[in-house]
Amino acid sequence: MVMRAAVIGVGSMGRNHARLYNEMDGVELVGVADADPAVAARVAQQFKVPAYTDFAALLDETRPQAVSVAVPTSLHRQIAGLAIERGVHVLVEKPIASTVAEGRELIAVAQQRGVVLAVGHVERFNPAVIELKRRLDAGELGRVFQVFARRVGPFPPRIRDVGVTIDLATHDLDVIGHLVGARVTRLYASTEQRIHATHEDMLTGLLHFADGTVGVLDINWLVPTKIRQLSVIGERGMFQVDYLTQTLRFYENETAHEGWEPLQVLRGVTEGNMIQLRVAQREPLRVELETFLAAVRGEPPAIVTGAEGLRALHLAEKLRESGRSGQAIVEPDLP
Repeated sequence: MVMRAAVIGVGSMGRNHARLYNEMDGVELVGVADADPAVAARVAQQFKVPAYTDFAALLDETRPQAVSVAVPTSLHRQIAGLAIERGVHVLVEKPIASTVAEGRELIAVAQQRGVVLAVGHVERFNPAVIELKRRLDAGELGRVFQVFARRVGPFPPRIRDVGVTIDLATHDLDVIGHLVGARVTRLYASTEQRIHATHEDMLTGLLHFADGTVGVLDINWLVPTKIRQLSVIGERGMFQVDYLTQTLRFYENETAHEGWEPLQVLRGVTEGNMIQLRVAQREPLRVELETFLAAVRGEPPAIVTGAEGLRALHLAEKLRESGRSGQAIVEPDLP
């Protein structure tokens, strides 16, 4: 059966949702909507579908089964809720909502209506991250000590309603939480506002997890080149992901490699081989949308759930709170 899909909000991110729905087998893109009529008309013309500025009219007239919501964060609760209340399955771009309270409302409405609510934490679907998760779950790194995320680049003028903590750090909070699989017991953040008119544009954060892992965040809009990297340090060495090139490297701890046994005490760290691991490259957004539509069809869900999206937003809010107060926050995770 062909899946009917639509996109609400076809700016820089939403038009890619429309492109991919249009390309997918077994999917029919039935319409797009945007508050800017010129933007809606341009994307609609490209894919030969109806254009709307009235989001409710799009839902009522085209009757999609699934919809991507890629509007400004401040509108997530309103627009995603509008679709969910009509029984439409929704993928809402991250963060799930402007506040934790609004996120909880979306989750509750989705549960009441019995529809899929996925959150667009697209980095989770980067093939290098998927391969890293597989190797960590197989115990290839031994005990994990630290996860370090660096997400920096130029200031994006289109981002006006949130700062780097909500816009960027939520990516890494989701990925690190997915990799570590433990509760955050304490966090601390330092935030600064250098060039953004109203929000923080630099974040340095520390996360302490219940299993002893330490997460480190280096996030800003102040570097004149885009860097998206993740390093995971453990007993047997270090994995390093480059999100942009979809590469995964392993830097070997030769001391641990020689005669390694899972229960032995780590007695040192010495430089070993650097191995570039094979990763089958794919567009992460395509993988994310395929996963979302599979969940809509009733297949075992591998989406980022509303609860997971809510946790990332909650921790981001706690980091922002810590940055403003200058104090560490104990037991910041969702109850």
